[in-house]
Amino acid sequence: MLSKVQIAELEKQQYRMVGDHSAVKVCGWTKNMLTGKGGCYKYKFYGIRSHQCMQMTSSMHCANRCTFCWRGEKAPVQKKWNGVVDSPDEIIELSKKEHTKLLLGYGGNDKTNSMMYKQSKEVRHVALSLTGEPIAYPKINELLEKFHQQKISTFLVTNAQYPEQIEKIKNITQFYISVDAPNKVKLKEIDRPLFPDFYERLLKSLDLMKQATYRTCIRLTLIKGQNDLDMAGYKQLIERGSPDFIEVKGYMHVGASRKYLERENMPMHSEVDDFTKELIESLDDYEIVSEHTASRVLCLIHKRMNKQQYIDFPKFFEIVNNDGIAKTLDYSSDKMTPNC
Repeated sequence: MLSKVQIAELEKQQYRMVGDHSAVKVCGWTKNMLTGKGGCYKYKFYGIRSHQCMQMTSSMHCANRCTFCWRGEKAPVQKKWNGVVDSPDEIIELSKKEHTKLLLGYGGNDKTNSMMYKQSKEVRHVALSLTGEPIAYPKINELLEKFHQQKISTFLVTNAQYPEQIEKIKNITQFYISVDAPNKVKLKEIDRPLFPDFYERLLKSLDLMKQATYRTCIRLTLIKGQNDLDMAGYKQLIERGSPDFIEVKGYMHVGASRKYLERENMPMHSEVDDFTKELIESLDDYEIVSEHTASRVLCLIHKRMNKQQYIDFPKFFEIVNNDGIAKTLDYSSDKMTPNC
């Protein structure tokens, strides 16, 4: 799927290829947590412990070439899966191995919390959002089940171009759809999709989100002067998906996105806050529950959640590993719960 030149370039940037089509890279917030600089917004919002979180993808290819994506040409563009399909067991074990190897240097760092470093060797969360489109992996449901069997929680982000893959998912800890614009015209401009029916795919994905039993979230990446408009359009899409959470996050002017956007397109946290407050005026069923200033992101929660924003990890694994269906309120809590 990738050439030797592409792989060499990725490795220089601290990516590690896993098998034929997967990859892992240590998140900056994992490093921050280890050195006492705090955890990411997922820790504050949901209870994900950043130093035990592995950032990876099960598919390097993507069907979009988003203008705001910092990853650039790392992800090959294609519509359909080509080539071999690695087994879920191989992907998980090799990903954990490479993740642990990438953290080895922190064992001798004077700033590292020794207890957290020891804990970091035991992965408890996986963020399937590194690059490409993880959900395109043909055995995505089997992969999620294997993670759950090892009591590793799963967060998966999709750009909603593969609704047929969403239909395969039985259980997941938290499922994300990126809604990058409030209408079809702006979405084509910002996401630059390959599929001609890209908007219909988004709408079908949102319909599937509404039917889901597990925790769901719509992520809005706010690009100043580009998609910070048409509140009625956002309202329509959000209500179609009816997610449990909405994350409104500011675009960051880094990486390959600098070829398409200017620094002025990066909103300050105060501007993300202003946009969110305007958005929420049109949404009767949501309220702001938290924010993370360093990441320029606010979290909105649906009122049906009764402010139960955190994840009860032991309860989730008890359900899914006994052949049950994880229903949102069955494994949500108003307090942080320990990892398994």
